[in-house]
Amino acid sequence: MSARHDLVVVGGGIHGCTVALMAARGGLKVALVERGALCREASGVNAGTLTLQMTRVALIPYALRAHAMWADAPNWLGHDVGVVVCDGLSLAFTEREEELLSYRAGKRREAGAPIELIGANAAREVEPGLGDGVRLAGHCKVDGYANAYLTGLAFHRALTDAGVTLMEHRAATGIEREEGGFAVQTAQGPVRGKRLVIAGGVWIEPMMAWLGVPLPIKVLVNQLAVTERQRPVMRTVIGIASGLLSLKQYPHGTTVIGGGWQGVGDRERGGVALMPERLIGNVRLACHAIPALKEARLARAWAGLEAETADALPAVGPIPGIPDAYVCGSVHSGYTSGPYLARLLADLILEREPALPLFPIDRLLPPQAGRAA
Repeated sequence: MSARHDLVVVGGGIHGCTVALMAARGGLKVALVERGALCREASGVNAGTLTLQMTRVALIPYALRAHAMWADAPNWLGHDVGVVVCDGLSLAFTEREEELLSYRAGKRREAGAPIELIGANAAREVEPGLGDGVRLAGHCKVDGYANAYLTGLAFHRALTDAGVTLMEHRAATGIEREEGGFAVQTAQGPVRGKRLVIAGGVWIEPMMAWLGVPLPIKVLVNQLAVTERQRPVMRTVIGIASGLLSLKQYPHGTTVIGGGWQGVGDRERGGVALMPERLIGNVRLACHAIPALKEARLARAWAGLEAETADALPAVGPIPGIPDAYVCGSVHSGYTSGPYLARLLADLILEREPALPLFPIDRLLPPQAGRAA
């Protein structure tokens, strides 16, 4: 029989890595099972944005604390992940966007986000590279971005240093409950643990089904693009009120363009593909916001899968009816909030009182689901 761990985490994205790291530092013997390399699915193919202006209102208190964690990554993670803290602007170009921005900024401000509404002239003082047509902007000084590629490398080193047993390129094929815990089935043999965390991103739904828990997860196929290097053309993180633009220029001169424009992909069969007409729309919007981007060519474009629950709020907490089993993930703007939410779950597993409430999945399940003893 394989050795039993105190905790097995299935899924090596931001959520799974942080839970595993915090649990190991708390004294647990932890194994992390990941189908590919760490932080190479949603956590590695996103735009790296750390923003409050695209965060759900209910998540603002979590995102504020998570933003502080990202800024302090060299201390708690032990490695630099290229975090840049800078101003952020959310732009309104139409009357409808103006109304939307005013409403959303107000709600987020009530929740604690330091967002100020400013006019076009003030916005141009913050970001001289803005194009014409801005009617209103939300200005937040707690914004920024990280290098998504460096995140996986940093977690790999930190987890290794913490004594976590890393099982990369080892896909889970099933989960079985057994006396004293769980057995995560893989082609290389079972991985056993007293406790279990499912942190599989878009694969949370089929993983939960292995335990008989029907948790629907929406799959998004987000497209992104990056330009070649060019002169400095912007110094802030840029978005628009509708959420259809995410834009920032990295210190070495490339600019990452995102905004949730959808490609095509399949969770079960695998693979993603770009929708060129939507990519063109995204790039045109970016050039409308920052006209100097027209000087640059696109170097690369890609798509990645993102998970979202029915109410776009996290699935973080115990799995109902299954003692010692937990779920962690499916967070809209999860790259920003993920580390803090995962730290809260690790506190619960370590029998500490979480500083903020978790997001139990009872609300997402049919009445009869997840009640097995």
